[in-house]
Amino acid sequence: MNQIDSNSLTEIGKTRPVLENITNKWSILILTVLCSEPVRFNELRRRLDGITHKALSDALKRLERNGLVHRKVLPTSPVSVEYSLTALAKTLQEPFIALYEWALKHGAEMGQAQLEYDTRHTEEVC
Repeated sequence: MNQIDSNSLTEIGKTRPVLENITNKWSILILTVLCSEPVRFNELRRRLDGITHKALSDALKRLERNGLVHRKVLPTSPVSVEYSLTALAKTLQEPFIALYEWALKHGAEMGQAQLEYDTRHTEEVC
């Protein structure tokens, strides 16, 4: 893994708005779902358990504005909308796959660390 040295962090002001746009609560999950194929709005909502209609709509508009998602109106009755990744978003696939694999590999460890932390802090309060 590449190291980030302290000199690189002088550019953090330039990266912050970009990272905030791709790492907010729903963006990574939406982009991950769209990695494999274009998806219609309702299918996307079903696959993202817990997201509201408004939250998904807002997130998709934000991703479209940032050049990461393409919105295509389909000539169906009733009209439906399909979302897909742009070429720019496809450059995120490799880091997202790495992050997904990391989460699968280390999720249990994080869960254990959370339990240990909660136990320590519960004991301190009592």
